Amino acid sequence: MQKAGFISVIGRTNAGKSSLINALLGEKLTLVSHKQNATRRKVNAIIMHENTQLIFIDTPGLHKSQKLFNQKLIEIALKSIEGVDLILFVVSAKDSTKDYEEFLSLSCKAPHILILNKVDLLSNEALLAKMNEYAKFSSHFKALIPFSNKHKSYKKALLDEASKYLPQHPYYYDEDLLTNTNEKELYKDFILEALFENFSDELPYCCEVAVQSVKDKQDLLCIEAFIITDTASHKSMLIGKEGQSIKRLGLNARKILENFAQKKVMLKLLVQVKKSWQKDEDFLKKVVFHEI
Repeated sequence: MQKAGFISVIGRTNAGKSSLINALLGEKLTLVSHKQNATRRKVNAIIMHENTQLIFIDTPGLHKSQKLFNQKLIEIALKSIEGVDLILFVVSAKDSTKDYEEFLSLSCKAPHILILNKVDLLSNEALLAKMNEYAKFSSHFKALIPFSNKHKSYKKALLDEASKYLPQHPYYYDEDLLTNTNEKELYKDFILEALFENFSDELPYCCEVAVQSVKDKQDLLCIEAFIITDTASHKSMLIGKEGQSIKRLGLNARKILENFAQKKVMLKLLVQVKKSWQKDEDFLKKVVFHEI
């Protein structure tokens, strides 16, 4: 009997949600960065496990902010826990229980599994102590599962447990499909990931990516995209002396894109200034979050 369902993966910023999804999928599908608030959009990862189709939804990290842009990110994360079959709440093994307690205050209708991520950072004794800390909340979660991207042995245990809480249902998508997310959105996020990798401090947070065109030929993927930033000085930093910075960014982004597309990529990047874009609700709805 076939089973299928939607699983929202949530947690605070930098809990390792995107890396966890990539590890479960065995492919790089979602943006990964060591910097906080890198994930800006929902991405669906479709994983087949025995007779079950699990559709994991990667979401922006939960955090507190009064900025309009960040409020939009939080709204996306909170909406993602509505109407799903299961929630994975991901916490870093070194974090306190505070974030999980705040999550419990949301009184979500869907059942949830608590994922203790990055357990490779702890000794066995410290891991046992941390699991005991969460044991007092055992009446709330369906399971407490340790996880590490570095140890594949954790993958089957997590997928086995998650499958238990999904309903009998025909598969929603073709069994060979890795995602139903629009490819332009994936390319946008991979370019954004390169931005986070290549520029320090606040610059990546002042930027957004808009993919203008995609031409997928037999042996070549041609992508043209704008990097949108908020000031002329940021534009100068992105381009760099004699265009060195934008060249380095393009090279890094192409590597990520080629790894995903499994073909050669020709990437054209242009930089555009849009003042105060993070405060422009119409721009956020249309360009960043595609609500219009």
